[in-house]
Amino acid sequence: MARYDRNAQERTYKAHSIGNDTVMPRIRHTALDCSPGCAVEATLELIDGKWKGVILYHLLEGTLRFNAIRKRLPNVTQRMLTMQLRELERDGFLLRTVYPQVPPRVEYSLTERGRSLEPVIMALKRWGDRHTTFGRSTAVAEAAQ
Repeated sequence: MARYDRNAQERTYKAHSIGNDTVMPRIRHTALDCSPGCAVEATLELIDGKWKGVILYHLLEGTLRFNAIRKRLPNVTQRMLTMQLRELERDGFLLRTVYPQVPPRVEYSLTERGRSLEPVIMALKRWGDRHTTFGRSTAVAEAAQ
């Protein structure tokens, strides 16, 4: 506790528990009647995560097997991809189909709810194409501005 005393000041949001140095999760809204922006926060909560948007983008092309998704996302770990796919399935964006054969074959496809995000995902892609330097040289990006 003494190490925190030298920086003693009142904070409106405490990200850490001083007693045991654990990060406390941010409290999310449970109802969407707090402000007009709550619907935006709720939507982002469903599709946030480094890989969910990219997974949804690739599944817009059609049904993919686990390894096909993994090949398209070479920097994701198997564990993280599995977690993100499970969350998307839990939230009703993906349909996971398991074929009873040896070895088991698992395919992922978008549900109607997942397909309804297509305009959002494509708008994010268009914005990224225009406003980021990903995939373009710095000279090209500066010339575009």
